[in-house]
Amino acid sequence: MARQPRLSRDIQPLSEFRANTAKFVRRVQETGRPLVLTQHGRGAAVLLDIAEYERLVERSELADDVRTAEAQLERGEGVDHAAARTKVLGRLAK
Repeated sequence: MARQPRLSRDIQPLSEFRANTAKFVRRVQETGRPLVLTQHGRGAAVLLDIAEYERLVERSELADDVRTAEAQLERGEGVDHAAARTKVLGRLAK
């Protein structure tokens, strides 16, 4: 899980990032903390370690799947456990 940014170090202006890109990328990789980039004093972008980005995407996709399943259950589209188990085991036996 990503570490919380240290406000004193992990918020940088975009101009500083441009001048020291390799240094900031290394820092993100080493610390696991995101880097918040600002432009004209406002948040503009966040630089994340690639592994952390992949974890966030996976968690987002899982949350979407859960919301879809909950909506299906509310509409009465669910399948009871026994029927689902039989269907899955039938597919595995093929």
